[in-house]
Amino acid sequence: MEKKVSESCEVTPESVGMSSKKLNNLYGLIERYVDEGKLPGAICMVVRDGKLVYESVHGNMDDEAGRVMTKDAIFRIYSMTKPIASIALMQLYESGLFQLDDPVSRFIPELANLKVLKASKRIETESMREPQREMTVRDLLMHTSGLVATSSKWRIVEGTRVGGLYREANLYSGANLSSMVKVLGTLPLHCDPGSEWNYGISTDIVGYLCEVLSGESFEQYLQKYIFNPLRMFDTGFSVDPINADRLCACYRVGVNGSKYYELEDSPQKSRFLRPTTYFSGSGGLVSTAKDYLEFCKMLAAGGALNGERIIGSRTLDYMTVNHLPENRDLAAMGQPQFAETTMEGIGFGLGFAVLLDPTAAQVIGTPGEFYWGGMASTAFFISPDEDMAVLFLTQLVPSGSHPIRRQLRAAAYGAITD
Repeated sequence: MEKKVSESCEVTPESVGMSSKKLNNLYGLIERYVDEGKLPGAICMVVRDGKLVYESVHGNMDDEAGRVMTKDAIFRIYSMTKPIASIALMQLYESGLFQLDDPVSRFIPELANLKVLKASKRIETESMREPQREMTVRDLLMHTSGLVATSSKWRIVEGTRVGGLYREANLYSGANLSSMVKVLGTLPLHCDPGSEWNYGISTDIVGYLCEVLSGESFEQYLQKYIFNPLRMFDTGFSVDPINADRLCACYRVGVNGSKYYELEDSPQKSRFLRPTTYFSGSGGLVSTAKDYLEFCKMLAAGGALNGERIIGSRTLDYMTVNHLPENRDLAAMGQPQFAETTMEGIGFGLGFAVLLDPTAAQVIGTPGEFYWGGMASTAFFISPDEDMAVLFLTQLVPSGSHPIRRQLRAAAYGAITD
């Protein structure tokens, strides 16, 4: 297949130790997914040594309207909001406003008296117990807080009622993070803080903690200290009306047996077209490939880009090592539920998954690689050892419907020649 590398690439792959021919595997891989009707469209970008060496644009951004994918398309990045929120909170850590082992209740008193739900289907006083210790700020960043995901058609927390309780309590029905926290303070924890890794709403509390510590809304904080310095002008919690025609449609895996995917969220009716005051750190952002690549390049460069220091290099190093007790992997601490990663051979830092053992994880990669993804099958990964960043954006829920993330890794790492 003839190579389709964008003219916007800054250098040739060969000049930074990569093979043009091998990078073409990325193009062929994504094209097959689109041609076979498994993905509507996608954008993929690869950076090495700080230079863009690969960019490809595929398929449609809106099948129903017949609109082809464009480089400036706006995507729902969902859980790829989490690493941004985590960086934001750690900026405030660098300012000396908290310690990682501070109890969350020191800053958010509504969460001072959380109880743990016992193994019971009843929600009564006698089915609650005191936690062995309080939730800390570190727990929020590590997803060991005892908070879980809200049960939904895409995210089911198995073996516990807590996710269902969130839904029954209309946890997200309020106007802002403050109102959510007030409701959350009346609900139980799934487990003792620090005892399990549970993917969930912890990063919403990270966002609220940013508000409490900074005195600004989470939206204002991100704009001032991350988006504007990185020139991420198309990233936010809603789409500017003048850019409405750039929002992609979002699709779900087909349920009628005759389609690989069908419409989930119309770009003409999406909630992301409406301004919001609920600034979710867990999954509220929309962004473009260009914008999110700037964030990835900053991470790959050790926390700074184009003369703007976003996070200290040593702070970022600390965030991207495994913080799970005794260097365990997620399989030893994680619970069988929805997450944006596999469990074996994978650790977790402060806001990022960390590759510990490629053999156990059954992926090609380098130990120390850190990454995350989003519910609509988006993904990025950063390899410090290889000085490489890979970004993939599409719009298909739920993530994990296809093994494309693993395949992208194989193609990207397979193109390295030095």
